[in-house]
Amino acid sequence: MKRTHTCGELSAKDLAKDITLAGWVHSRRDHGGVIFIDLRDRYGLTQIVFNPDFKNFKDAEKLRREDVIQVKGKVRSRPEGMSNPDLKTGEIEVLVAELNILNKAEMPPLEVDDRIVANEEMRLKYRYLDLRRPIMQKHLKIRHKIAQATREFLNSQGFLEIETPMLMKHTPEGARDYIVPSRVHPGKCYSLPQSPQLYKQILMVAGCDRYYQLAKCLRDEDLRADRQPEFTQIDLEMSFVDEEDIYKLVEGMMKHIVKKGIDKDIEIPFRKLTYDEAMSAYGSDKPDLRFGMKLIDVTKIASKCDFNVFKNAESIKCIVTEKEMSRKDIDAMIDFAIKQGAKGLAWMKMGETGKLESNIAKFFSEETQNNLIKATEIKQGQVMFFMSDKEKIVNELLGKARLELGRRFDLLDNKMIEFCWVTDFPMFKWNDDEERWEAEHHIFTMPKEEHLIFIPDYPGKVKAQCYDLVLNGVEMASGSIRIHRADIQEKVLNIVGITKEQAESKFGFLLEAFRYGAPPHGGIAPGLDRLVAMLLGYNDIREVIAFPKSKAAEGLMDGCPSEMDEKQYKELHLKSSIKQTKTKLFDEIEKMLNTNDARFEVMEHRPVYTCEEAAKVRGTKIEQAAKALVFKADTKPVLAVLQGSKEIDEEKLKHILNAKILKMARADEVKQIMECDIGSVHPFGNLAGLKVIVDENLLKEEDIVFNAGSHTISIKMKSSDYKKVVEPRIGSFAK
Repeated sequence: MKRTHTCGELSAKDLAKDITLAGWVHSRRDHGGVIFIDLRDRYGLTQIVFNPDFKNFKDAEKLRREDVIQVKGKVRSRPEGMSNPDLKTGEIEVLVAELNILNKAEMPPLEVDDRIVANEEMRLKYRYLDLRRPIMQKHLKIRHKIAQATREFLNSQGFLEIETPMLMKHTPEGARDYIVPSRVHPGKCYSLPQSPQLYKQILMVAGCDRYYQLAKCLRDEDLRADRQPEFTQIDLEMSFVDEEDIYKLVEGMMKHIVKKGIDKDIEIPFRKLTYDEAMSAYGSDKPDLRFGMKLIDVTKIASKCDFNVFKNAESIKCIVTEKEMSRKDIDAMIDFAIKQGAKGLAWMKMGETGKLESNIAKFFSEETQNNLIKATEIKQGQVMFFMSDKEKIVNELLGKARLELGRRFDLLDNKMIEFCWVTDFPMFKWNDDEERWEAEHHIFTMPKEEHLIFIPDYPGKVKAQCYDLVLNGVEMASGSIRIHRADIQEKVLNIVGITKEQAESKFGFLLEAFRYGAPPHGGIAPGLDRLVAMLLGYNDIREVIAFPKSKAAEGLMDGCPSEMDEKQYKELHLKSSIKQTKTKLFDEIEKMLNTNDARFEVMEHRPVYTCEEAAKVRGTKIEQAAKALVFKADTKPVLAVLQGSKEIDEEKLKHILNAKILKMARADEVKQIMECDIGSVHPFGNLAGLKVIVDENLLKEEDIVFNAGSHTISIKMKSSDYKKVVEPRIGSFAK
C-alpha cells in the first residue's frame, strides 16, 4: 500500500508514529522557510510540515494545489496554541522525512474548496474536480449509507433483491421512453425502463412475494432541479398485503434510513391525510407540514357580507398569517397572487382595537366580522388573506400563497423532517384538451372495492387504492395496491381509451400472467436521489448524483449525447435526418447579416455541445460565446442570450419580462420555434418572430461567437453589429 493511514485518521494517540500518507495538495503556506501543506483525501485533511533542512526542500517549494503526493514522516503535536478544534486531525501534524511526487497537476479550472462554488456548467464539465470537494465527498458517503441502510432493512424483512431488464418492450406509462434501435431486428427497438412496474408485478405472479431493487429508471422528459433523465428509485413490491402493511413497512424503513444516514430520529407512524383533506386544508396533494396556516373555509360566513366578489362565490377560503405584516408586505403578497393567476387577494388585519381593518371591512357587518374572528382565531397584528372562485382554483392558488408566506416568514426549516401520507386519490382525471379520462396514478392501480360499481358509468367518483409519501412538501414516493385480476384491468384500460386489442399488443404478457393466478399485491418506489437530497437540505438532486446531466440533458464532462457515424447508422438500419452542413437556416442567417452590412466570420468545426468545448474548438474566449435559451414567458416564447460563462437568473429574467410564469422551453418546442436543436440555438430570435433579451455583460465584448443553428457551424461577429441587426432588449439577468 502507498499509505499506512488516511488524511482524516491521525490523532494525538498516534504521536511519534512513523507513517505514510498520500493525497492531494489542498493548500500551501510558506512561513519563514518552513512549508506547511494541508494534504487532502476523501477522509479529511492532515497538516504536513517541511523544515528547511529537508533534503528535497526545493521539490517541496514547487508543490502546487492538486499535485498528488506521497509523504513519509513522524507524527508530532502541533505547537501550543496552533491546534485546530474543527479538524479531527487538528491536534497533530506530520514532519516530512521523504517526499514522492506521484503526479503534477495543471492549474485547476475551478477551486476544490467548499467556500468557492463554481457555476453549474463548470461544475458539470469538470465533475471530477467538483467531486473532490469535501462537501461532495460527504454527499456521496451519505448516499452510500442510505443505500446500504435500505438494503439492510429490506433484507431483514425477508425481501429478495432482484434485477429486472434494462431492455424492454415499450409500454404507455406517461413520459417518453428512451429508445434503443435493434441491430439484429431491423425496424424494431427496445425501450429503456421508465420504471420496473410490469416486471415487479410479474415477479409477484411468479411467487417472489417480497421484491426490491435500487432500480435505474430512464425518462425522456423535460428536466428541473429534482428531475434527471436517469434516476434511482427504491423499488419494492409485496404480495398478500393491504395499504396499512405498506405504510408500516415504509415507515420502518424511513426511520432506519434516516438514523443510519444522518443520525436523526423520526417519529412513526406518519400523519395520514386523504387527497380531499390535503387539498382542502393545504391546497396541495404534497402538503408541507413544517408550518401551520391551513386554508380555512369561510364560505358560509363571508358570503353573507355586502362585498360583491364574495356574494355568489362557489368557495371562499382564507389563511391567517402566523406573524404581523406591514402594508408593503401585504401589497407584495397581492402582487404574488396575481402573478400566479389569481384575480386578486382580499385581506383584513386584526387591529389594536380588536376590530378587523382593511378597505373591504366596511362591507362586513359586526356580526359577520365576529364570526370570522371566531372561526379563524385571528390575533392582533395578524392578517387574513381571502380568495374566492371555484373550489379547485381557490385551493390551488391559496395553497401557493400559503407556501410563499412560509418562505417569507422563514418557516421552511430544512433541518425539519416532516413525512406524511396522502391517500385515497381519484382513480381518473379528465383531460379537457383530449376530452378523455386518464389514470391519475397509473393504469395498474386497483380501485377501491366499494367504488368498482362506478366503473364504467361514473369514473369521476372512483377512488383508488393509491398513496403518496410526502416529505416537507415534496413527493417522495408514489405507490398503490395493484390490479391483480384481468377483468378489472380490462375495465380500467377501457376507461382510458385502450382497447382490448391494444392492451394485448402493448402488455398482453401481464394480462396473460394474471390469468394464471395472480396474488393481491402492492408496492411503492421512493426516489433515492430525492430522498438523499432532501435529508441533506437540498432541492437539487444533482448535488447527490455523481455524474448528473445538465438541464438540457447533456453530459458536459463526457460530451453525451454524441453524434453517430455512418457505420452505426447502417448497422442499426437507420437514416440520419440531420445534415451537419450549411443548412437552409444558416442561409437565412447569412442573408440577414449581408443585408444589414454586418461584419462576420463563418467557422466550420467538429460538433460541439457545450460553451467550454466550443470555445476551445473555435479558439475564442468563453465570455464571447453567446448562449441562446428559449423560455416561455407566460405563454409567449422569448429568446434570452447571455455569456457562455454565466448562468441565467430566472427570477431576474422573470421580473424584467414582467411574467407571472417563466419556464424553459422543451426540446421539441425549441425545435419547432427555432428550427434547430438545443445546443445549437442561434441568437437571432427575430428570424422566428421572438422577442430577444440580451444580458448586458455579453455586449461588453467586442466580438461574440455562437452556433448558427448547427453543432458544426459557428459565426463570429461584432457585438455592435449584432445589436444593429437584432435590436434586442438589454438587461441584467446573469449570475
